[in-house]
Amino acid sequence: MSLADLLASLAVLGLVMGATLTLLQQGLRMYAAGVARVESQQSARIALERMAREIRQAGYGASGASFPAISVAERSRIVIHLDLDGDGASAGRRETITWLLASGVLRRNAGGGAQPIVNGVRDLELTYLDARGHPTMTPDEIRAVAIVLTTEPDRPAADPARRVATTIATQVRLRNR
Repeated sequence: MSLADLLASLAVLGLVMGATLTLLQQGLRMYAAGVARVESQQSARIALERMAREIRQAGYGASGASFPAISVAERSRIVIHLDLDGDGASAGRRETITWLLASGVLRRNAGGGAQPIVNGVRDLELTYLDARGHPTMTPDEIRAVAIVLTTEPDRPAADPARRVATTIATQVRLRNR
């Protein structure tokens, strides 16, 4: 084997190694994008399930209770009331629940401060519907709430083209109104 053959072999080996490295880096980027997508989807799903469950219970209480199911109905904030202890009022701890979006964090306050539920929330859109399915902002007329939640990973990709956002939606009917 001559020196020229050795140099040619090293050049080919260098090209093969370079191609292999490029392929591995691309695979790692795709893996990171997949992990970000799963994180975004899981965050959105968990938050939406929990929020929908509590909104569905709004107005729950002893028969004859006279408190509103929803007292604040804003685009990204809702205050719901329920009577867990059966005293006919929604004044106890965990009986008034606020869901709100603040600085990209979906928060829930049940009397102990606004606790973070999900980070990386890009948008929360609450639409309130009356008995006929028409939009309303009057708390006493609300019979259903349409929720649209858009999340993105806590650590978004540096490349804007690879940023993954997940939008999920549901409509929740208040059981107790």
